[in-house]
Amino acid sequence: MRTGTQISRRAPRAESWIRHDGQETGKATFPELFFDLVFVFALIQLSHSLAKDFGPTAVLEAGILILSLWWLWIHTTWITNLLNTEKEPVRILLFVLMFGGVLLAIALPEAFAEQGLVFALIYSVMQIGRSLFALYAFRDEDRQSFLVFVRVTIWLAISSLFWLAGGFCDLGERILLWGMALAIEYAGPACRYVVPGLRSRDDDSLHLSGEHLAERCALFVIICLGETILTTGRTATEYMNSGLTFVVFCSAFISTVAMWWIYFHHGQAEASRKAENADEKAKIAHNLFNYGHLPIVAGIILTAVGEDFSLSHAHEAATIREAIAIVGGPVLFLAGNIGVKIAATYQRPFSHFAGVAALCLLLPVPGIPLFILQLASTGILLLVALWEYLALKKSVATA
Repeated sequence: MRTGTQISRRAPRAESWIRHDGQETGKATFPELFFDLVFVFALIQLSHSLAKDFGPTAVLEAGILILSLWWLWIHTTWITNLLNTEKEPVRILLFVLMFGGVLLAIALPEAFAEQGLVFALIYSVMQIGRSLFALYAFRDEDRQSFLVFVRVTIWLAISSLFWLAGGFCDLGERILLWGMALAIEYAGPACRYVVPGLRSRDDDSLHLSGEHLAERCALFVIICLGETILTTGRTATEYMNSGLTFVVFCSAFISTVAMWWIYFHHGQAEASRKAENADEKAKIAHNLFNYGHLPIVAGIILTAVGEDFSLSHAHEAATIREAIAIVGGPVLFLAGNIGVKIAATYQRPFSHFAGVAALCLLLPVPGIPLFILQLASTGILLLVALWEYLALKKSVATA
């Protein structure tokens, strides 16, 4: 009797935190947009650190940091997809995560130095704490979702052991342990967060809004593009002392616009439609968003680093270091768009394949000035955008 009374008292509160099908589900809310601001700071910290040191070890470290930031953000996005962010407890969760995100971004430049344990501790607390909040929200209300987050929490708890252990170790061991932690976390969705004794069933799925996930990922892409503009503008302010610098700055800006066009003109809408209408929403969402958008985000960040190089040393001859940044960023970006567009439409964007091939041809060219490499990279992105635009226009006309 007493237990039943406790459950009946708790159920309305837990229920009020959950997004229901009758509510507006497709649009991002103001608390979510506010939360995203933290990642503007984090991405600026990351690109600035990478531009200062772009050696092999630094690139590996940056890769780990990009993977961790993306996984933290996308997991939070899944929570806000399922819960009602207009409710005060969910808003407070986002504000707490924001504070943790600021601390994480502050520690980020020294994550592989003296701030390693701080970074690992904050990251683990944010990941596990958010999942525990979801467990509390779904208790007695949605048994299937509750069991999903039980398994998710167990996987995150296991990965946190590697994060924390890495925080106590030297650089080599830290890279290895944190890489193992990320491997565990990224394998989770592919393995359906299987836990012995907690069998994952086909009907054990989350009630997702594919449209909302698509919009949130699109907004994160805008954040990354905005970070690129901020980074380019900051560097141009320091080196705007010649006509050539202005030309390179214009090229960098046009490159950012071209990336926006390539992503938003067709692919984003198709990804949203696919995610919303799919029978297996969770599986499609993992492919399109959790995994599919990662190279897009990484490519934009790397492009910002390359533009920093081309602006600050426009006349210098490119080494493999600068070439990888200037060319590798657009290659990653186009490769990510290829994956998303194939998954969403089952059609191969030949313009993107041609763009990747053309960009790769620029890598082995010895001694090419950085400004020429930047202009060539921008030109290829523009051609890809124009090719796809004309191809889509032709397909509509002949349909």
